Amino acid sequence: MSPVLADVLQLLALIAALALAYRPLGDHMARVYSSEKHYKPEKWIYKAIGANPSAEMRWPAYLRAVLAFSAVSVLFLYLLQRLQGVLPGSLGFVSIDPDQAFNTAASFVANTNWQSYYGEQAMGHVVQTGGLAVQNFVSAAVGMAVAVALVRGFARSRTGELGNFWADLVRGVFRILLPIAVIGAIVLVACGAIQNFAGIHEVGQFMGGTQQWNGGAVASQEVIKELGTNGGGYFNANSAHPFENPTPFSNLFEIFLILLIPFALTRTFGRMVGNLRQGYAILATMGVIWIGFTALMMWTEFAHHGPAFDVAGGAMEGKETRFGVGASAIFSVATTLTSTGAVNSFHSSYTGLGGGIQLLGMQLGEIAPGGVGSGLYGMLIMAIIAVFIAGLMVGRTPEYLGKKIGTREIKLAACYILITPALVLGFTAAAMALPTPGNSMTNAGAHGFSEILYAYTSGANNNGSAFAGLNADTQWFNSTIGIAMLLGRFLPMVFVLALAGSLAEQKPVPETAGTLRTDKPLYTGLLVGTILIVTGLTYFPALALGPLAEGLAS
Repeated sequence: MSPVLADVLQLLALIAALALAYRPLGDHMARVYSSEKHYKPEKWIYKAIGANPSAEMRWPAYLRAVLAFSAVSVLFLYLLQRLQGVLPGSLGFVSIDPDQAFNTAASFVANTNWQSYYGEQAMGHVVQTGGLAVQNFVSAAVGMAVAVALVRGFARSRTGELGNFWADLVRGVFRILLPIAVIGAIVLVACGAIQNFAGIHEVGQFMGGTQQWNGGAVASQEVIKELGTNGGGYFNANSAHPFENPTPFSNLFEIFLILLIPFALTRTFGRMVGNLRQGYAILATMGVIWIGFTALMMWTEFAHHGPAFDVAGGAMEGKETRFGVGASAIFSVATTLTSTGAVNSFHSSYTGLGGGIQLLGMQLGEIAPGGVGSGLYGMLIMAIIAVFIAGLMVGRTPEYLGKKIGTREIKLAACYILITPALVLGFTAAAMALPTPGNSMTNAGAHGFSEILYAYTSGANNNGSAFAGLNADTQWFNSTIGIAMLLGRFLPMVFVLALAGSLAEQKPVPETAGTLRTDKPLYTGLLVGTILIVTGLTYFPALALGPLAEGLAS
């Protein structure tokens, strides 16, 4: 069997698995966020934090709760790293430097999981399990809560109430993420991923000396880093490390985990707004972009450009021989079209055009299918923009799901899509203009520019993957990427929740013969075009200076 055919079969098997899980998981999440019942362990948590889970919140209160919880999380994780040297279970590692501790705390709380350190050489068991793994759960649940708040904005009328953040947060963790993570961790352990609290020990021989490895609760952290579209690896090699990703089956399973909840949330959306066809339209848009990007990536990496590629069967530089070109390409697209950031190959080693596909996937806003929660609300923002454009074409006030898209709504949507490009391009320009940040680049020319553009694209879009080659462990990059991650995560949430509140206050608009049908293929095509044009062209000049120039020159 040819490598291309084998990888196409892997892709088809992945699609089949996602299709089987789509309906039951999507319906389950809709029930979770619509239920009025509180389980006893959940009540204990509400009592401990002093929250009333039955109290409805308007969007300012919901936003304050999101920001307050996230601020406390940043402070807790920062202090945990700064105190690591005196904590038990630290494996003898010293406390993390202030700038790196800030960067890591901002990264994991923002669901970015950007790492400017070697995990196995810097973080002990307490920080890894009690800090980073916990944030993998709760940061993902925050994104899901904000998405559900926006869905309620569409579903409700004549009220500004969007639910209760604390109830949405706790339910997301305990009723959705935790059960799937337990099962997934067992699967990964069965595949060979490690799960222990062993200390540092020497193994084998390496170039005349011994290698040192430390154990850890790797499988349990690996599963939530993929399921919650987080991405921070226990080891520096991330999901290319055999302790995290032992076999081709575990590799495919991890891709499945990455895509599972973001795709299934479209079913949850359709169920909660009372129109499953609307959910299918969003799903189709996500699916078209994801399959298109995957096909392009596989083509660029399998295309033979010389004798070395012919012998290897594709662009094998930086890729694991266990997985090959195709499985690496599928994994790469899955991570860059979501906010995962996990890697099973090194993105800097992809072809020039392959690196451009990775960058563009993040720059579209990671909405196909996107991060857990953030992908859905990002896609719904683009759906509003598409409806607005259609309204301009026919001279009719735009409507979406029975809600008028007026001046306030379109301003909020416009602010949402502008904030991330401003962060990415602004910080990239500053880094290229100043003399010191450029010293961190390993490569010169177009590829070196791509390293810095990728770093800020990954940070501001809350992805977390790295292009490699860039020494990001400096005060400049730790500080600026940390700021980009926090602003890129929480400023868009301000506009999402304000939009949700505005929509919830409206009364429903009856459908007429002139209403644009947003559950038809025509609208899906319009939405795909809007995403590619409105967001994709924003970055075209920067892409032309980096990966496009490199790809065309090769």
